[in-house]
Amino acid sequence: MELDRAREFVRHNHRAVMATRSSTGVHQSPVVVGVDEEGRLTVSSRETAYKTRHLREDPWVQLCVLPDAFFGAWVYVEGEAEVVSLPEAMEPLVEYYRGISGEADDWDDYRAGMERERRVLIRVTPRRAGPDLQG
Repeated sequence: MELDRAREFVRHNHRAVMATRSSTGVHQSPVVVGVDEEGRLTVSSRETAYKTRHLREDPWVQLCVLPDAFFGAWVYVEGEAEVVSLPEAMEPLVEYYRGISGEADDWDDYRAGMERERRVLIRVTPRRAGPDLQG
């Protein structure tokens, strides 16, 4: 699958399962995913989350992006992740929210929540995507 087709799917479908690696194996977690202006997939996480720790040690990541209804078309994306911490992550976190949910009722409250929760932004540069065929 062309990466641009995968990005377009993600722009309209934000539910995903993220897989990361650690010394004990592969770990999965549910996430909400968006696409930034540079075509990277984006995920909000916490500084203390296991996925954040795993990606700091090994930037390999896989995402299985699903529609809200769960059944139907889906996209697999594999890539390399970068973890961006606060304060650098603040404006990208605002753009992440806007791209998925639109305007917040109170951006000051949103920013305070990002600081309180020690949020990070995970940027995924896609390297491969699929499926191209269905069996």
